Amino acid sequence: MFFRQNSVKLSLFLIFGILLGYFLDTSPGIPLWCTIISFILLAIIYYRTGKSHSVSFGILAACTTLCIGFLAVNLAQPKNHADHYSRSTDSGLHLYHLQIQEVLKSNTFSDNYIASVLEVDHRQSDGMILLSSKPDSLGQRLKPDQQIVFYGSYGEINKPLNPHQFSYKSYLNTLGIYHRIQLEPHLFEIRDQSLSTPYGWTFKIRENIIAQLKKAQIGQEELSIIQALLLGQRTDISEDTYTNYVNAGAIHILAVSGLHIGILLLILQYVLAPLKQLKHGQTIQLLVILAILWSYAFLAGLSASIVRAVSMFSFLAYAMFLNRPTNSFNILALSLFFILLIEPMFLFQVGFQMSYSAVFAILWIYPLLQKLWSPNNLILKKTWQLTSVSIAAQLGVLPIALFYFHQFPGLFFISNLAIIPFLGIILGLGILVIILAVTHTLPSFIAALYNEMISFMNLIVGWVGKQESFIFRNISFDLAQVILGYALLASVLVFFSKRSPKRLFISMALVMCFQSYLIYAKYTGQHKEEIIILHQTRNSVLFHRIGNNLSISTTNNIKAESLQEDYNTAERIETVNHVPLKNAYNIQDQQLYILDSTGMYPPKGYQPDLILVTQSPKLNLIRFIDSIKPKQIIADGSNYRSDVLRWQRTCEQKKVPFHYTGEKGAFYFIVND
Repeated sequence: MFFRQNSVKLSLFLIFGILLGYFLDTSPGIPLWCTIISFILLAIIYYRTGKSHSVSFGILAACTTLCIGFLAVNLAQPKNHADHYSRSTDSGLHLYHLQIQEVLKSNTFSDNYIASVLEVDHRQSDGMILLSSKPDSLGQRLKPDQQIVFYGSYGEINKPLNPHQFSYKSYLNTLGIYHRIQLEPHLFEIRDQSLSTPYGWTFKIRENIIAQLKKAQIGQEELSIIQALLLGQRTDISEDTYTNYVNAGAIHILAVSGLHIGILLLILQYVLAPLKQLKHGQTIQLLVILAILWSYAFLAGLSASIVRAVSMFSFLAYAMFLNRPTNSFNILALSLFFILLIEPMFLFQVGFQMSYSAVFAILWIYPLLQKLWSPNNLILKKTWQLTSVSIAAQLGVLPIALFYFHQFPGLFFISNLAIIPFLGIILGLGILVIILAVTHTLPSFIAALYNEMISFMNLIVGWVGKQESFIFRNISFDLAQVILGYALLASVLVFFSKRSPKRLFISMALVMCFQSYLIYAKYTGQHKEEIIILHQTRNSVLFHRIGNNLSISTTNNIKAESLQEDYNTAERIETVNHVPLKNAYNIQDQQLYILDSTGMYPPKGYQPDLILVTQSPKLNLIRFIDSIKPKQIIADGSNYRSDVLRWQRTCEQKKVPFHYTGEKGAFYFIVND
């Protein structure tokens, strides 16, 4: 069993150590001493016993690996570095010297970048920061490697303001980015001399490739797919096309990952086969393959998925060079171990998790599916093999996909069967098109042929993605279900690998555990009641949840649909009712009064504890507070920002607690939990 392999065990303990270090969030000193002590004890036991297979040595080796993971994740977080900008400066106004590292996707309101901090107030610093600026009227944007100098101040990255929304702040934290700076247009200086980095080189190469492809009359939509498919850049894909690939279960095709690198490795093995005829030809072939694979990784932007894929297939290429029957799980575990040792924060990135889960599942599940049925007909055999790969990959990522995206594409196997057999041709021809375009020798008929191939692929994916009845959405799935789901999947696979009553009992026990958790989650939900004032710009939204029923009061039902969908999915809501927004609510022992645009005071004799201010009413807040004497004032997103700031100052002056949902997030009344 592969769990008995040392590489798998070490990888698992390294993961546990990384998780421990990330959630404990201590200074590096503690894990450093733990690691040193573990190494010393490990050396003492080995010196005295001379055995590396004893129980005590194994336990200490596991503890040491765990401590290494604990230490690695602490050292990998830039905020723990002595020169990190946040350790020597506050959030006030400072002179910043930054270098653009990556250009992010723009939106209507801002251009966004990831920048490296070089200096703060002429003092050498490090760290990365999110940089935002208003779009330039001429459409000009900063580029990787450009250095800028400006006076500014960093602020916190906004956390989710409403329950169960995606946390961009948490995502950026896993990248080592903790703050953002708003760059004012034309109030910064671009330095003439910039330090070149691999990110800048690859950006220039990609820009040149894209420019040449545009000259070759490649369509805009097709070009965006080529950028994603071959260059790892998905920023230019339209929202409709991206949604189609997600709904069709084919989004992995647009992420340069193990599938692409595996195909590229096979192509290189075939093309470079003549090198074996030379003296030391196999060594030369291996070095050339590794050089090309890692060059491609740099070109694709060194994302987590591409680094994982290239690392794993580098191990595989070396195993093929040795010409030894090597266990695939061992290769996968070794690549996982070394990647996480160097970049432990990769563990918290969704693409990295799904990529390893898919490859792991293919290695485990695919052989079992082939044993179930092995047709003699060649067409049926190849079709079943491709279907088996798709099923194995989908089963491997299913718990994670349900946890993050809460949907499942029922027709994933159709899009995979229609595309994956020809993906090698698409990738190979795409590389040829790029080479010919850059060298200005691309014939128009080849460009037109490739454009039609990409267009036809989009057409197939679009058709599958439009079959709404086969897309299962809004599936409630939490972290406990992910853990239980993988445990259940593993137990079933172990049982089918080698059937026994004991393994059947374990599988059935896990099925009961999974069902018991669902019953428990439903029971606790039925006994929960809460009222939430949510934040949404130019809208007032109030949720009243009683058990599995939700009542929504809002001034704009259509606008609040996304908030409702997120909440319903996470909280397992069964029925939804839309009710008018009332002027007053009685919440246990608290009275909530809603002060809207009419500015109407509560009736005489009614003393509300909480005031919800909506739609920017014209009122003298000082007089209102003196008259009503509320215990707290709440302002939601329907108010003008200028009014909110004025009310906040007034409340500070009158020493009345003030809660603005645009800063502090949704306001909760926990009625019964």
